Amino acid sequence: MTLISFVVPAFRVQGYLRECLDSILGQPVTDIEVIGVDDCSPDDGGEILAEYAARDQRMHAIRLTENVGLGPARNIGLDRAVGEYVWFVDGDDWLAPDCLVEVAERLRADRPDVLLVDHVRTHWNDTATRSAMAEVFPEPPGEGTFRLRDRPETLHLLHTAWNRLVRRRFLVELGLRFAPGWYEDVSFSYPVLMAAERIAVLDRVCVNYRQRRAGAITRTRGDRHFEVFEQWHRVFRLMDSWGPAVDELRPAVFERMIWHYLTVLGNGQRIAPELRPGFFRQITADYARWVPPDGRPAPAGVEGLKYRLVAAGRWRTFSALRTASQARDATRRTARGTKRRVAPAARRTARTARDAMLRGYYRAELQRPVDQTLAVYAAYWYRGYACNPAAVYEAARRLAPQVRGVWIVRRDRVHTLPEGVEYVVAGTPAYHRVLARARWLVNNVNFPDFVRKRPEQVHLQTHHGTPVKVMGLDQQRYPLGAGGMDFAGLLRRVDRWDYSVSSNSFSTQMWERAYPAAYTTLEVGYPRNDRLVTATAEEVRRVRADLGLGPGERVVLYAPTHREHLPGYRPPFDPDRFLDVLGPTGRLLMRSHYFHDRDRRAARRPVYRDRIRDVSAHPRVEDLYLAADVLVTDYSSAMFDYAVLDRPIVVYAPDWDAYRLARGVYFDVTAEPPGAVARTSADLLDLFRSGEYGSDAAGKARQQFRARFCALEDGRAAERVVRRVFLNEPPESRPAC
Repeated sequence: MTLISFVVPAFRVQGYLRECLDSILGQPVTDIEVIGVDDCSPDDGGEILAEYAARDQRMHAIRLTENVGLGPARNIGLDRAVGEYVWFVDGDDWLAPDCLVEVAERLRADRPDVLLVDHVRTHWNDTATRSAMAEVFPEPPGEGTFRLRDRPETLHLLHTAWNRLVRRRFLVELGLRFAPGWYEDVSFSYPVLMAAERIAVLDRVCVNYRQRRAGAITRTRGDRHFEVFEQWHRVFRLMDSWGPAVDELRPAVFERMIWHYLTVLGNGQRIAPELRPGFFRQITADYARWVPPDGRPAPAGVEGLKYRLVAAGRWRTFSALRTASQARDATRRTARGTKRRVAPAARRTARTARDAMLRGYYRAELQRPVDQTLAVYAAYWYRGYACNPAAVYEAARRLAPQVRGVWIVRRDRVHTLPEGVEYVVAGTPAYHRVLARARWLVNNVNFPDFVRKRPEQVHLQTHHGTPVKVMGLDQQRYPLGAGGMDFAGLLRRVDRWDYSVSSNSFSTQMWERAYPAAYTTLEVGYPRNDRLVTATAEEVRRVRADLGLGPGERVVLYAPTHREHLPGYRPPFDPDRFLDVLGPTGRLLMRSHYFHDRDRRAARRPVYRDRIRDVSAHPRVEDLYLAADVLVTDYSSAMFDYAVLDRPIVVYAPDWDAYRLARGVYFDVTAEPPGAVARTSADLLDLFRSGEYGSDAAGKARQQFRARFCALEDGRAAERVVRRVFLNEPPESRPAC
């Protein structure tokens, strides 16, 4: 028999859904099922659920044809559940490792109607805040069960559906369902506790409650927060129908209702100022309607004062006290901030007069009008003309000739620019001027911190690869690979983005996790890959000839990624032995990561110097892809780009286990590779010696990889970006549910 049925609704949580499902299905308890409900989500949440269902028989995916909301979606999952207990887990939260072992033991030992579990609030900056469990139960309840009337303080635990497992038969017999609308947990969680004869508490953190930086309803202003009142009305109407059996609980439930109302009102991210008087009036009305017949003693201190003001309907006094409290808190924060700024201020005084002059010049330029015809392009921290920005630049010249494109480049890289490309040198007055006045800012990394995006400016972030290794905020969990990153500063830069280009659904999901902000995603393919799609056989021959490669030679491109946690790392790779295996027609192109652009050393012997070429300095990696017959890489995003060409790829992963632990990865390239996999140098040689790198099995793996990651690469990605960002044309419509 299935012990636990997990119900996981999915709506706009594609960036977090995989982590949620992995945390459940990866538990060392097998008698479970997971029912994923795609609530007609406009993202790829439904595809993720279907993907997991296809590979794990414990997973079931339901796709709704219209959006019904979180509560009704949970009801649909509940109707499909067969487990003895049901656990409603939100798609952006995740379970603690191995917690299910203790949960299952407790369920089997006590057979409760409800099992409450602990949680932590996990914030975007990788900090965690404990729940109120320790405050509610200073002495852990221990094993056994109780009724709510015996422990009414249990009501002070967070009133969510995901921190409790409910016996399914008890729930069905009770006839309790989730109501539609926001705050749907209220009219479910409190009645469940009031009706339960056997409540158990597991003092073990089981749920990571994600505090999203963007996208959560708790951070969304609007009048839908008024729906909290109807949810509480449902609770009291249900209590009325149950009669005297729950009368003794009314004071505690009433107190919880007023506390909740005041919590919502006090959150400036929910209730806009113009809505607060009306919200307060409704609190006063509900206070009068539901206050227990014998009255309700107000809490002590400030909370008690709030209750008395609510009861009297004195909004002006309540608002004035709230404003005074906020001002006091702001003063304290300012005092703390002044202390923290002492050290940076000392460092600023040491800056050169030239830097101060340029910053002043930049600030002055910010006061001048934005140039409505100017677009600024940059790539790889001003390393030159490359990647997605170059492809967008070329498409804009064709489709939006009225836009003047200017590139920012380092002085030592000016010579790499194509003829006729207008540029400014980084750090000069002209550089500061174009950053201050350009209508469009296009980059595949972030501009410096001093750049301030003006309201009229449009920031297009193109990125520079589909991620294998974790990025952005996700790097906080892997400090060895984070290299002392300033994550708060990173988010300030991310907040400048208006558009984020994505090459595939997988990248979209990871960018939403790694870079949570209010930008618009352009899931259109990678502009730089348009050339790989449209290149003719003649262009390939020309590129090979320019590189000195003959028509009958077998060319292998070796392109490993950078390892932040291992500076100077060189994979165990012997070019001499590799060329022996390739034979006399073999050629080897070796390209280091762009982080090593000042370290152009390639391991080689004189006897093979004519057949090995270091192409790390070659300005366009797309040329190298077109020239190569085979790609050998490790965890680089090169595999996603090269797969567009549908040519053999070998994943050479000699340090895979160490890399994924130290740096962190989003998926297992050895389990879902784009071709053959070698874990040792001997394996690598064997793949080429036997020809297995081009086998049917390797080809099948490549086709599956291409279907997942390259479906959007049709040669029109740059055009789609230009039409949306520069010409303001509407996006191509996405199929409805």
